Amino acid sequence: MIARRLRFLFGSTKGLVLAAIAMISLVTAFWGTLSGPMAEWGVRDVVVRVTGMDLDPAEREGRIIMLYHCIAMAVVAIEVYLITGALAMRAYWRTVINATVTVGYMSAMIFGLIFGYFGHNWIFHGLFIFGQCLMFFSGVLLCVALWPWREEFRIQDPDYAHTRGGVDLERVAFFTMAAATLASALFGAIPGAYFGNGFETFLAENVVRDPHKPVLQRAVIGHLHIMLSLIGVAITLLVGRWQDFKGTLHKIGMPLMIIGTIILSIGAWSVTVAEWAHVVIYIGSVPVLLCGLCFVIFSWDKLIRTGLRERGLTKGGAWQKVQALVRDPLRFGVGWQMVFMNFTVSFVGLFTAAKLEDIFRVWSHREERLLLTGHWHVLASLIATIILLYYADLAGLKGRVRKWSGWLIILGSDLAFAAVTVFEEKRLFVSEAAQQPVVDWTMILNEVGLGTVLVVLAALMIWRLVDLFRDQGRWVEEHAQTGLDADAPMTSIPLYPSPSETPQEVEV
Repeated sequence: MIARRLRFLFGSTKGLVLAAIAMISLVTAFWGTLSGPMAEWGVRDVVVRVTGMDLDPAEREGRIIMLYHCIAMAVVAIEVYLITGALAMRAYWRTVINATVTVGYMSAMIFGLIFGYFGHNWIFHGLFIFGQCLMFFSGVLLCVALWPWREEFRIQDPDYAHTRGGVDLERVAFFTMAAATLASALFGAIPGAYFGNGFETFLAENVVRDPHKPVLQRAVIGHLHIMLSLIGVAITLLVGRWQDFKGTLHKIGMPLMIIGTIILSIGAWSVTVAEWAHVVIYIGSVPVLLCGLCFVIFSWDKLIRTGLRERGLTKGGAWQKVQALVRDPLRFGVGWQMVFMNFTVSFVGLFTAAKLEDIFRVWSHREERLLLTGHWHVLASLIATIILLYYADLAGLKGRVRKWSGWLIILGSDLAFAAVTVFEEKRLFVSEAAQQPVVDWTMILNEVGLGTVLVVLAALMIWRLVDLFRDQGRWVEEHAQTGLDADAPMTSIPLYPSPSETPQEVEV
């Protein structure tokens, strides 16, 4: 039974996603004791003393960068698993890609955190780099497997965006995102190769006001922006597959996503050489956001129509449509988080850029630094909540548990993000001398909201862990669906296959 459990965890899409989320949860829970209220309550001191952590203040920036990369690589691995599970591809490619990215992110996460926080054994640093190299190689394999111009992946279904020759534009969008991610990873690896050789570790928010930044610093800043953006592009395409995005809006959205991804990537790469790079980034962001809008309109319209149909109605009033829309918080939530993002990320970022010299550069550096840090963290956390909503559906939550989990994730995260947004912009409406009440209640709301999401995540992980130790748990059914038993051929079935696709599988 142990062998079957391991085959489920490391051989199936649902098991691989579960293992990666569990790894992120453990890292978040443990390293979360080093900052925030835990530090103020003295928990950090106890953890450092018990575990023997080496927290040299002079190395703080390096440790933070190592921690962010370890978590980000696990998130990228989750998206790779979802892509290989949701899109048609040969079983051989799916198996090799999943295995490579798993060894890669686990090696990078485990050895990177040991190197960064428990003494600097350079063998561990080498294994951290080895893990990153494996992840890059898995990305190369993913691009090969996704190549959309193969005859076997051509489609003719009029409901889905494709060329006259049958090239699936949604698959082209996935391929474009994957290729841009590889190029953007190299864009960050180049300055990383110069660490300790005339290039020092830094945090982007600390150098924002430096008038002349070295080219390697600009490369790092461009790298962190584009990688986060491409993670967002990937999850947008994935939730589109989940909810069977199609029709006229699909035909409009997919070309926009392809064009936007290309322009956005070029803009981020251009920050090293051009003053106008941010203008290109803004131009590329527009079609990407419009594609997201197309998906939101489609998914909400679908939820309303199916909800009314379930109640035996062809047309309904405004309140009935609202009830139909929000009846499934997991499917409603991914679209809502994309809409809510505009009020806490997009509009805030555009306003800051437009009024940078008039307002924000007049503030102290600390205030602008808080604005930038909050801006990036809210965007990353919003993407994380969308992945969590997606996984909750993938894990099979139903009934009241599904509704409670979905709404707690949505309301808890949005409460936290709204509070952080007010905290970022507080200097617009309160002076420094009178800011303390605003700081107090925004931080309390932020902790309550994030704590709610973390409790839901913990409950979900505990449920799956307990289930994994049951001989006839849910994992047995999921394991059987994958065909991974010892006496069965190792094939894999897309999680949410499109009616237009006929997966080309081969036994391995």
